[in-house]
Amino acid sequence: MLRTLWADFIGLIYPRLCLACREPLVTGETHLCTGCRAELPYTDFHLLPPDQNPLGRRFWGKLPIRHALSYLRFVRHGRVQHLLHELKYQGQRDVGTALGQLYGAELHAAGLATDFDLIIPVPLHPRKLAKRGYNQAAAFATGLAEGLKIPAANTALRRTTNTKTQTKKNRAQRWENVATVFEIEDPASVIGRRILIVDDVLTTGATLEACGAVLLAAGAAEVSIAAIACADR
Repeated sequence: MLRTLWADFIGLIYPRLCLACREPLVTGETHLCTGCRAELPYTDFHLLPPDQNPLGRRFWGKLPIRHALSYLRFVRHGRVQHLLHELKYQGQRDVGTALGQLYGAELHAAGLATDFDLIIPVPLHPRKLAKRGYNQAAAFATGLAEGLKIPAANTALRRTTNTKTQTKKNRAQRWENVATVFEIEDPASVIGRRILIVDDVLTTGATLEACGAVLLAAGAAEVSIAAIACADR
């Protein structure tokens, strides 16, 4: 009782805010308010058969993947864009971890935890990592690992070239930009493993495709991909 009263008192002075809309959370809410939880554009791709998953079709003929997953749909100027902006540019790494925990719990409930052995995030170049202070994809991977109850290897992949932003490039340019910039830190750690590669946003899929190709070439048994949000092409 005293602990609850104290928590309520602290909440009045330092209110916990919804990660999406920045409104104060009420008792019983964590990370996201009830309104945002109800209105976020969830994909539910993990509930679809692989041949009916529109995200998986983006990789047909390019990379053999088992699962193509995205928690949310990217909607410009909406809650999802705000969440990603907070994660990437406002130092709010907890956004990535919290969304990973929520999505990981959903995937676990759907029985997908047994389909993966290891979670690996798309890496940042050391210079960009030093500037930002953290890897937003690694924050998401950490949360997913907690929700799925499987390990994450946040340094398993290394980005060897500090590539230019992908934002204004078409698919061919994006692939050319990342095709040869990833290396595996410890090849023995991925041999025979079923790997879930994760990133914050999936547009053309070129970055995840490049990472998957490197992992398969190193002996990974299979790869799947997951993102916080996917953009319509």
